[in-house]
Amino acid sequence: MKLIIDCMGGDNSPDAQVEGAIVGIRRHADLNVVLVGDEKKIRTVLDRRGVGVDSRVSIVHAPGVITGNDKPTDAIRLKKDSSMIKSISMLREDESVDGIVSCGATGSLVAAATLRIGRIEGVRRPALCPILPAMTGGIVGVCDSGANVEVTPEMLRQFAIMGSRYLETAYRVREPRVALLNIGVEEEKGDDLRRETYQLLKKTEGIKFAGNMEAREALSGNYDLIICDGFSGNVLCKSVEGTALELLKKLKTDIYSKKKYQMGALLMKKMFKEEKEFMNYQNYGGSVLLGSDKVIVKGHGSGDRVAVKACVDQAYRMIRNNMIPKIGASIAACMPKEDK
Repeated sequence: MKLIIDCMGGDNSPDAQVEGAIVGIRRHADLNVVLVGDEKKIRTVLDRRGVGVDSRVSIVHAPGVITGNDKPTDAIRLKKDSSMIKSISMLREDESVDGIVSCGATGSLVAAATLRIGRIEGVRRPALCPILPAMTGGIVGVCDSGANVEVTPEMLRQFAIMGSRYLETAYRVREPRVALLNIGVEEEKGDDLRRETYQLLKKTEGIKFAGNMEAREALSGNYDLIICDGFSGNVLCKSVEGTALELLKKLKTDIYSKKKYQMGALLMKKMFKEEKEFMNYQNYGGSVLLGSDKVIVKGHGSGDRVAVKACVDQAYRMIRNNMIPKIGASIAACMPKEDK
């Protein structure tokens, strides 16, 4: 198995990407990585970790960097020496490469993957699907979280199909419970888009539709996959992440406000540490671009080596368990007659 690591796109590049890749190849004996970025900087990190370039670790020099300020279409056209565009080109042209992990600019990555890699046959639009922690100790996927602001009922149905196959192959979730994000749980709630989608999902084979879901239930553990347009999904994910961070900050401030709270906190130190790790997004990997014809994982721009390692693990499981062929088969089985 060969996986490309875009080493220049994140806040902690290339250290986080290179170190995360090293952990990945040590965990998976059949995994080879191609580190794409500034060769001198990448070699510095490898030397510091005592890792040499060999049959399992190779480097492709690409010193350019695409930032969040770059317009995606301009970045694709003008920054061909960037680590992201070089990685996407390799993924397209080299049949031995199975996937890519990148912490670079989301818009440019989605645009480059859509234009250069293409979609699984029958997929109308690729969708980003991040993973959030559920209060029951499990996980919940959110599809879409930003790739498609405007959607149709058929697109949302495909998100449900692709997300279900993803959770099954990458996380071994049996019959993922699929919920449609809405303003109420009743069947008639929402606008025309949500009501039409509800009826489609009820009739779709290959998914376990659990009905509408209000945003406050996102982390309840009652659902495994949340289906929504990219605008709503992005707001949901960032609201959840922001709320968790602010609650942790307030908890810390309150603990240090009184001596008796500090004494109690000492007794609960282990529990606080466990809760912090549970809510740490770095431990849950990145957003997968479902519907692309190759495995593409978009890590957090601020991700550290733990986050990159989690992204590598995600990509490994999807490739090993043949996620893309399974998505293709499920999409073909549910394709509307007029599209066949």
